Amino acid sequence: MPKYQALISYCQSESQRNTINAVIKEGSHSKAAKALKIDRRVVDRTMKRVEDYAASQGYAPAHDMIHPAPDGFIVKGTSTLYDEDGNPKIQWVKTNQSAAANLETIREACENIFGDVSPLPKVAAPKKLLSDLAVVYPMGDPHLGLYAWAKEAGQDFDTDIAAKDLMTATDRLVDIAPAATVGILLNLGDFFHGDNMDNTTKRGTVVDVDTRWPRVLDIGLQTMIRLIRRMLEKHKTVIVRNNIGNHDTHTSIMLAIALRAFFHDNKRVEIDTSPNPFWFYRHGKVLIGSTHGDRTKPADLPQIMAEDRAADWGQTIHRHWYTGHVHHQSKHEFRGCTVESFRTLAAKDAWHNGQGYRSGRDMRCIILHKELGQVESHRVGIEQLR
Repeated sequence: MPKYQALISYCQSESQRNTINAVIKEGSHSKAAKALKIDRRVVDRTMKRVEDYAASQGYAPAHDMIHPAPDGFIVKGTSTLYDEDGNPKIQWVKTNQSAAANLETIREACENIFGDVSPLPKVAAPKKLLSDLAVVYPMGDPHLGLYAWAKEAGQDFDTDIAAKDLMTATDRLVDIAPAATVGILLNLGDFFHGDNMDNTTKRGTVVDVDTRWPRVLDIGLQTMIRLIRRMLEKHKTVIVRNNIGNHDTHTSIMLAIALRAFFHDNKRVEIDTSPNPFWFYRHGKVLIGSTHGDRTKPADLPQIMAEDRAADWGQTIHRHWYTGHVHHQSKHEFRGCTVESFRTLAAKDAWHNGQGYRSGRDMRCIILHKELGQVESHRVGIEQLR
């Protein structure tokens, strides 16, 4: 397949090169997918990405584009003069250098995060399950990417430490938790410390960020995949909700969509991708709501639940809100429901240390019975992870 042979020089990864070589050798996308033992759709997406990138560089022979742009440039338009027989006579190629730099930045981030997404190996479902129970694993503001220097902020902290703490704490809690049919991984928001390559939040607040932004996103995504797969060992169904935080307004949505891509063919995993700041889940006579906590006062949350989920409110007895944002543990009982905030496993950065913040650091899991409400809770403190 000569037309594919020319595309090899436009591959951006070894995986892309292997895919195109397989298509050339096997003669079709379907046969290449079978030889590589991957889904046919992965081959289709890979070929499309390479063809699109080649076109951006000026190579798309099907459209008479055969004059590639030099390195560091991107084609932003072409004009072709055809003769009376319809053959191309003269072609003008317009290039743009700054667009090339932007494309490379975006491509690097996407390639590091997603690569060529293929289905993950299946995790065997537990055989003995307790259908009356649901287990919630609230993650209070993980702040992956936060950097702290012990001499300045009291403790060392970076992306690798954050990921390790999350995985170790979740391992311990999954071990302790009963084998409930449903497990809920509830990211309470601010999963990422920064929201862009400028190391700022959405509002432009500069924050202390460790390493490169694409690497933080990559480690964060891989950490969430690891946590979900660990929970699948204990629960038949794993529900994942990523609340939108004030630190990661955009990347929280990206995280949910990326996780949906990884688990799209796994019927045991449900990834909520709604951008609504309020999320609800009902388990029998238990109704839970969750939001990050930066936009709404705790005293207003019961009314929001009653209005947004009026039918569920009337048919339930035990109602709870789970929030983050404040980094400390609190529980308020209002008419009709409780509102609870959770601690974080993350260390203080220099600013928070200087402001005098000194909350404890832990992660918990909450066991809910569909008739009796909350029947247990378990805690893993940061001191147990060191």
